[in-house]
Amino acid sequence: MKLYFVRHGESEANLIHEFSNRGSKHGLTPRGREQALALAERLREVPVRKLFTSPLLRAVQTAQVLSYAFEISYEVTDALREYDCGVLEGKSDEASWAFYTEVFEDWIKAGNWERRIEGGESFLDMQARFVPFVERLVEAYGGLSINIILVGHGGIYRCMLPLVLDNIDFDFIAENHLGNTDYVLAEVDQGRLRCLEWAGAPLR
Repeated sequence: MKLYFVRHGESEANLIHEFSNRGSKHGLTPRGREQALALAERLREVPVRKLFTSPLLRAVQTAQVLSYAFEISYEVTDALREYDCGVLEGKSDEASWAFYTEVFEDWIKAGNWERRIEGGESFLDMQARFVPFVERLVEAYGGLSINIILVGHGGIYRCMLPLVLDNIDFDFIAENHLGNTDYVLAEVDQGRLRCLEWAGAPLR
């Protein structure tokens, strides 16, 4: 089994730098849709069998483009949703982003995984929904020759991929950004997931 952890295309929230991790306020920009179409073209030789997406509009619209291209349906799962930033939702000011960064670094550098932005999710909350979902996919399809696309978000991938990929850690995450419609390719190896490619760069 191979998993493609795809980040959604450029969204309206990306352009205005706004926290938008609830509901369906911000969809793809025209450029974001073009990015999704380009991703479908890059992967056109891949026989995709399953497609899952975060429920947030920008991810669903990305999945819709891929669904049409691969002629398969998509399934919405909360496991892939971007993490809730509580009272920062709807904000775009510099102080809010500085606080967001402070909490994120407290998670990955200090291991203060119970900390949360007021009204939002902790690292452990994300882990409780994301990791079991990936583990279920490995258990169900790990021994099969099957390709699965997961459409999610940069924040949750930065936090969670080091927990499910054997050869990725937080130091790597800090140095390697995932742009819009970049993907991480992982393959099951002896029951565990190993990263084969990160944003177009192969890993050993």
